[in-house]
Amino acid sequence: MTTVLDVQRFKDEGRRFAMLTAYDFLSAKILDEAGIPVLLVGDSLGMVMLGHPTTLPATMDDMLHHAKAVARGARQALLVGDMPFMSYQVSTEQAIANAGRFIQEAGMHAVKLEGGGPVIEISRRLSEIGIPVMGHLGLTPQSVHTMGGFKVQGKTEAQAARILADAKALQDAGAFSIVLEGVPSQLAARVTNALRIPTIGIGAGPATDAQVLVLHDMLGLTTGKAAKFVKRYANLAEEITRAATSYADDIRDGKFPGPEHEYSANGSAPASPPVKQVGEEVKYGG
Repeated sequence: MTTVLDVQRFKDEGRRFAMLTAYDFLSAKILDEAGIPVLLVGDSLGMVMLGHPTTLPATMDDMLHHAKAVARGARQALLVGDMPFMSYQVSTEQAIANAGRFIQEAGMHAVKLEGGGPVIEISRRLSEIGIPVMGHLGLTPQSVHTMGGFKVQGKTEAQAARILADAKALQDAGAFSIVLEGVPSQLAARVTNALRIPTIGIGAGPATDAQVLVLHDMLGLTTGKAAKFVKRYANLAEEITRAATSYADDIRDGKFPGPEHEYSANGSAPASPPVKQVGEEVKYGG
């Protein structure tokens, strides 16, 4: 099973690795069997699974529900639970209690928190009590209103310096890795080179130690224009549309179910009754 020590070893050995989001049993099982070493139960489920415009409405109950399903599906991957908005911002005590639920109830191996500043001390406390922490800097979706939208961060020297300082502080606080989202490639390279722990990029260029994408984006299950940093490795939305249309057509035309889909009282395939097609002679299945 992949652990936080393995993730550090990947960086030490110069081995780039993949992380994907997972939100349910089946996708977690498939990704785990495909050898994806790190799975994130992201609060992005608020958008891709629950239909909200941002990640903000995702609750602890939502996250735990999906995290439990992912834990039942994955056996080898390192599982990271995303702490949702307002699950850790009120106090360190609140953060410990909610992070503990991810580990104790949902079967996660680590948690992810967004931002620097006061989050650094929370990360330190969680690390001290044995809960591994993945940091998240740059474009932090839970701060979408403060940032004025989903905008690239770290474009000015002051912003870049703050992100670099927060990354070093998170490392010193015990974080085992840091997600860098929506930052210039040059800044991501600076941060990656400055840290002992691995960086995981999303919209941060090629210099990070790992990359993460939302599963639905990677599979082409989302509709509309994809973000610039997304590479669609499949177009399953079109495949699902094609399959659903074919299914509906087969039912309308009497092609499904066929003899091979039927049961009989004695266990053998029943004789197929005649099916009258519109404008055609009576035809028999098989």
